[in-house]
Amino acid sequence: MNRRAFITVLGGAAVGWPLAARAQQRAKLQTIGFLGPTTPDAWGQYVTVFVQKLHELGWIEDRTVAIEYRWAEGRSERFADIAAEFVRLKVDIIVTGGVAVPAAKQATLVIPIIFAVENDPVGAGLVASLARPGGNVTGLSVQSPDLVGKRIDLLREVLPGLRRLAIMPILAIPPPYWTCAKFKRRAAYMASMSSR
Repeated sequence: MNRRAFITVLGGAAVGWPLAARAQQRAKLQTIGFLGPTTPDAWGQYVTVFVQKLHELGWIEDRTVAIEYRWAEGRSERFADIAAEFVRLKVDIIVTGGVAVPAAKQATLVIPIIFAVENDPVGAGLVASLARPGGNVTGLSVQSPDLVGKRIDLLREVLPGLRRLAIMPILAIPPPYWTCAKFKRRAAYMASMSSR
């Protein structure tokens, strides 16, 4: 091979190398599977904050991390299909709301699953305990069932003469909050105290 041809080949390789390196780098992006239980409109503000917080931590969408968004459109029967799709895509982590976690948990025991918020993750069987969730699922618990009793106790201390208590649930809050055993026990206790 003559010198001129060698330099041409070497120069062409040098020019193409950054493009090839970028293509390889892009293929290695960590991927987040974002399972939205409802619609993009309903979760828009949460997605914006999520992406902003990722950016603050150095994770920039489409540069250092890829996010695969899927929306169940409020149809819980879609959770399992979306979770299975994330498993096929081999995402590195699944982020979702508490209501979709059981389907994601059933789809994989390996991919970490992060839930945004759940009233009672232990009672719902998502984690073994708050201190040691175990498995591949973790997230934010609002611990509402544990706090309900404490709130009623505080109300009783502030208003010792309280004889009747009416509780009006907010329908937007999932039913497990109002039907959990701790809430029922505390309500029964309050009813027995008011009859004295």
